[in-house]
Amino acid sequence: MILFSNPRTRRRRLAVGAAAAGLLAALLTAQPAAAIPDPGDGPVAEKEVSDSTRAEVRKALKDGEIPGKDEIVHSDNIQHLANVPKDVLPGTNSDLAFQGRYAFAGNYDGFRIFDISRPTAPKTIAQVLCPGSQNDISVSGDLLFLSTDSSRSDSSCNSTTQPATEKSSWEGMKVFDISDKRNPRYVAAVETACGSHTHTLVPDRKNVYVYVSSYSPSATYPDCQPPHDGISVIKVPRKAPEKAAVVGFPVLFPGGGPDGGGNPGSPTNPGVSKTTGCHDITVLADKDLAAGACMGDGILFSIKDPEHPKVIDRVQDNVNFAFWHSATFNQRANKVVFTDELGGGGAATCNAEIGPDRGADGIYDIVGKGDKRKLVFRSYFKIPRHQADTENCVAHNGSLIPVRGKDLMVQAWYQGGISVWDFTDSAHPKEIAYFDRGPLSTDTISSGGSWSAYYYNGYIYSNEMARGFDVLRINDRRTDPARWVHLRELNVQTQPDYFD
Repeated sequence: MILFSNPRTRRRRLAVGAAAAGLLAALLTAQPAAAIPDPGDGPVAEKEVSDSTRAEVRKALKDGEIPGKDEIVHSDNIQHLANVPKDVLPGTNSDLAFQGRYAFAGNYDGFRIFDISRPTAPKTIAQVLCPGSQNDISVSGDLLFLSTDSSRSDSSCNSTTQPATEKSSWEGMKVFDISDKRNPRYVAAVETACGSHTHTLVPDRKNVYVYVSSYSPSATYPDCQPPHDGISVIKVPRKAPEKAAVVGFPVLFPGGGPDGGGNPGSPTNPGVSKTTGCHDITVLADKDLAAGACMGDGILFSIKDPEHPKVIDRVQDNVNFAFWHSATFNQRANKVVFTDELGGGGAATCNAEIGPDRGADGIYDIVGKGDKRKLVFRSYFKIPRHQADTENCVAHNGSLIPVRGKDLMVQAWYQGGISVWDFTDSAHPKEIAYFDRGPLSTDTISSGGSWSAYYYNGYIYSNEMARGFDVLRINDRRTDPARWVHLRELNVQTQPDYFD
């Protein structure tokens, strides 16, 4: 494991070996006190459920309606190849990025690097302790980017939680040099308004632009004041990443008053999140397009000028969408799949009571040309298997499976597991494969399940929040052609042209 202080001081590297065993043991017992999550630093807390709910879950288990606790079930065309449990980073596992034979796995306490040259036996080659939710992660060349969306005492990797009401508190982007994968080096920190919940890379030859998504401003937060109707844009010079800096804050929801110009949320639109920024953005760089999932709004915008993105269209769904969470283009850029994170990822929403249209994916066709393009709703997709009322389950992060002429996607559903589905017919999506585990608990709603499930170079990789890193393989004639598509790098929110 590697422990960093800050990018301007000498780094301390701790090797796991006989000579360092005593020091490492002391570090692992002392460090968690500095990494205790604050309310914005971790998933929804474990929640007790009623006696009647417990009884219903136990009956469903007994009747075989849901898999047993921790039991694995899957369709015949899915193989579970490997699971690597958590190691020295105890926090919640989050997003994934890929480069060559490496996978980079975010964790609320830092990040982990795997050698996946043998997908059936991934090997950990580095673990970096650097607390700060949610440590959304991406890579470009020799640089790794890490989001911090919790108020910290400073920008160092041994910071502690500190109230956002204090001006000295820090949130934002961290940048690491990963030219040596076994010894990542912390090189830059950039503070951004309201922190960085997620981020998206728009890379070019000389620079990497970073779109920083954050939200939930407050008049009591000195560095996160309302209205917060846009995104921070950071420019990172590849040859001098220490010069990384915010170069703009484009407003995506203009025309609003002191409360902003996005969806007003409740009580105007009951059950819908008020838009106070974006949750996540996906770019399709070869088409100069981006799609933003922005709490109460979905947007389509042009990124021809990456420092000055321009909104083309904006949509709302005030009937079935509670929180616009993420977006995925199809390869032809004539569709967008938006996800609804109903319940914030901490609730049981994959049951008969919630139904098939909430906590689901919304499929939108892109019609028209140029700046006159519009997002047109076609249908919803939700996994067809009901989950236990103690399982947090909702639409979450996924990626395309690259097959020419088809729109196929693999997607995480927290404790709903992993689903592979076909949306080639926008109005009639269907599941073609799945992988699932039984509930973490039959007595409480405990946060767990797949945060991200992505297809990369022939395999599906999943970062399971509680149980570790999973590798799967799908064997299906509909997806088999994707095995011939190999990428040198993949950040799912920076969608590549798979067939270039």
